[in-house]
Amino acid sequence: MTQTAPDSKFPKKFLWGASSAAHQAEGGNHNQWSVWELENAKVRAAQSQYHINHFDSWDRIKKEAMRPANYVSGQATDHFNRYAEDFDLLKKMNLNAFRFSIEWSRIEPECGAWDLEAVEYYKKYIAELRRRGIEPIVTLFHFTLPVWFAEMGGFEKRSNVKYFTRFSKEIIKELGLSVKYIITINEIEIYAAQSYWYADWPPAVHSKYKMWRVINNLTYAHRQVAKAIHGLHHHYKVSIAKNSCYFYPGDDAWLSRISAVIGQYIFDDYILQKVIRHCDFLGVNYYQSQRIYGYRIHNPEDVVSDLDWPMTPGDIEYVLERLYRRYRLPIIITENGLADEQDKRRQWWITSTLVGIQKAIKNGVKVDGYLHWSLTDNFEWAYGRWPRFGLAAIDYKTSERTLRPSAIWFGRVIKNIRGL
Repeated sequence: MTQTAPDSKFPKKFLWGASSAAHQAEGGNHNQWSVWELENAKVRAAQSQYHINHFDSWDRIKKEAMRPANYVSGQATDHFNRYAEDFDLLKKMNLNAFRFSIEWSRIEPECGAWDLEAVEYYKKYIAELRRRGIEPIVTLFHFTLPVWFAEMGGFEKRSNVKYFTRFSKEIIKELGLSVKYIITINEIEIYAAQSYWYADWPPAVHSKYKMWRVINNLTYAHRQVAKAIHGLHHHYKVSIAKNSCYFYPGDDAWLSRISAVIGQYIFDDYILQKVIRHCDFLGVNYYQSQRIYGYRIHNPEDVVSDLDWPMTPGDIEYVLERLYRRYRLPIIITENGLADEQDKRRQWWITSTLVGIQKAIKNGVKVDGYLHWSLTDNFEWAYGRWPRFGLAAIDYKTSERTLRPSAIWFGRVIKNIRGL
């Protein structure tokens, strides 16, 4: 695995940053996820020894994975109170952008009842980013819902979309021109599949029909929110964050080739075709490729992350080239990273990723930014705390933040690329 740093051939105004999400980092949230966590923590812990004991990382993580408290977000990383300290980490790494989500349940804890103190909190939050010369990139829905909205059926009902549209329009009005880049919805397909196909996330319902309905209601929600925000001011740049994989045949068999095309359409294009006319850029989350033999996925397993995901970071080149060729919108990579507690492969991952981005740019793709997932270790949804994605390690006993060696190296690379 090469450790050679990429050169400086990136656009001058390129956004170099990291990402996070409110529920995964803030702590102290009360939403449909926090309720579900408390109800299911013991079950998740008991099931771990059967569901993930085949992971290469199992011997290292099993103690934490089998502990019920691992599955309760609680105070998370206490980012809610320590965000200024976390923003300083961005500056130490010479980054100039940060993606975060606004927690709807804080802003509107009861239907129609706005918490003005929470609104002011996020205004101050953004002001602190701006003061450090860091571009804020706002996400409006990153998997968590107010309890009252979930009890109404959440995004299972199209009639409920108006509540999300109202929240989105009003919070952007409050934030004004302090923000420019807005992600309406994070990973439509992942939320729908995990919640209604695999039933690993709340409401944990096995229903293909509901999954399909939620996907379509979320694409509708993006269109409604984008129109509302564009109606406020031409300043705003709006998109979704689309988790994109590179589907490719593992052999020359006709079934493998056809299956790869169909898989790519179902995973990417079915959703993108419904939202793309209401996007100013395309937010892309990239974590892995999918190799197809016949009609099944058989990924290489020679190098895997702590989550047992196959690692092919350089394939981001093919994702970017395909998406740009098809949709002709500038791209911001809104998430990209790996679970790597021991920090053995993060430097290789970032290097391979940036080289892949450079190749895509050389081939004519307009890429405007790269945001690494994530700034700090955080609460990784149904897996809990043990997957460590952070550029900065979190000591959950003290909440101390420490930049990992790969993050210090990354900061030096960015300093060189940006000419600082």
